[in-house]
Amino acid sequence: MHEVALDVLLLVGSAVLILAIVAVRFSHRLGLPSLLVYLGIGLLLDETGFYGHFHDADLALALGLAALVLILAEGGLTTRWEHVRPAMGLGLLLATLGVTVSVLVVALAAHHLLGLDWQLALLLAAVASPTDAAAVFSVLRSVPLRSRVAGVLEAESGLNDAPIVVLVVALSAGDLADQPALLTAAIIAGELLLGGALGLAVGWCGGRLLRGIALPSSGLYPLAVLAFTVMAYGLAASVHGSGFAAVYVAALVLGNTELPHRAATRSFAEGVGWLAQIGLFVMLGLLADPLTIEWWHAGTALGAWAVLTFVARPLSVAVCAVWFRRPVGEQLFVSWAGLRGAVPVILATIPLAADVPGAHDLFNIVLVFVIGSTLAQALPLGWMAARAGVLDDGARDMDVEAAPLERISADLLLVHVPAGSRLAGVEIGELRLPVGASVTLVVRDGESVVPHRTTRIRVEDDMLVVVPRRLRLRTEARLRDVARHGRLAGWDPEA
Repeated sequence: MHEVALDVLLLVGSAVLILAIVAVRFSHRLGLPSLLVYLGIGLLLDETGFYGHFHDADLALALGLAALVLILAEGGLTTRWEHVRPAMGLGLLLATLGVTVSVLVVALAAHHLLGLDWQLALLLAAVASPTDAAAVFSVLRSVPLRSRVAGVLEAESGLNDAPIVVLVVALSAGDLADQPALLTAAIIAGELLLGGALGLAVGWCGGRLLRGIALPSSGLYPLAVLAFTVMAYGLAASVHGSGFAAVYVAALVLGNTELPHRAATRSFAEGVGWLAQIGLFVMLGLLADPLTIEWWHAGTALGAWAVLTFVARPLSVAVCAVWFRRPVGEQLFVSWAGLRGAVPVILATIPLAADVPGAHDLFNIVLVFVIGSTLAQALPLGWMAARAGVLDDGARDMDVEAAPLERISADLLLVHVPAGSRLAGVEIGELRLPVGASVTLVVRDGESVVPHRTTRIRVEDDMLVVVPRRLRLRTEARLRDVARHGRLAGWDPEA
């Protein structure tokens, strides 16, 4: 019996995974987050009752938090520090002060305008306010935004889960009524700082360790990197720090450390992130019960979305951006692009698991809220980016993968030239790499070409560059400069 059940589970699971992967192509064409397709698959499986019904809120919460850890790890590992660094200040402010403003405004409206009691009003405001890393990473990366705009949204979505989780847990347990608001704020700030510090320490130590050892297989590096990010979460959570802040910071540090097979690690992290997103939304679809959704649930969700989108979110962005002198168009786009996805639904399972009165109503409201807000905000995102003037009209970067050459203390860089990169058309001699670095081979159309100084680089070329380890950072910096600015890019006179 158990053997048959396992066979059926594997069959259905693999079929759902393949269907979800195929759905990505069509959802991208429509500009929709594929996450909604995964949610629909879960709803369909639950309604057909093909493999029973899933209504275990505690298990859903545990699985949802685990999936969120992997999604945040993928976000940090695939984010370039040079892109997010100029936006980190505003992103952190939005994740703390901004989300506080949103919670207060939505809670007041939910109580006085929508008729919810104070506990449900505060819970609805808290679970609806944070932006979602999965939705942001999957949708915004299909829209070519300026790096500082994308950096703000990515930093905010990676950091704002941490304070909200603490707040929702406290609200569900009724702790806020027993302690001053300033004490709660201090606890949240302390957990954030502790989690961030531990994530920084784990990321730094993990990077140093992986750079100092030569593993026997390239496939072990991605596994080790992912293990370090999960370790950061577990370490921070075990000492009452913010695990979500820890995992994102550790992943950000590791993703921007000069590690062997860095490109392969990022690809592996993206695959794990997609798997976590697919499993998460299918599970949430199984947990939901559309037949219990009433008209007042939909009306409350619509009202909360309107208040959040047109009042609370623009106000929170304006309050935070005033310190950074961002243009109005940029502020309006950041306000609109604060996408919600799995995070609000996961957070709504916390009061459900705690048996808070009205938790089932709250879950239905949040489910409708997420579906409606994602459809309304994601569809016109590209058009709004163009109207706000935040599209990136520059070149794409390049992809670099490194393999260590231990005997000669050098690295072999595999440089891929994507469409739009300004490396295309540049001659090898015009790269002006530091003395000691050399382009040894160009792979073009499946054939190997030994280049000379006048060989022109083409789109989709793969270049093999041998560089002494002490010159690697300068060599990569030079290649990226040419990739962004072309042959006229400034060059290092010491090269």
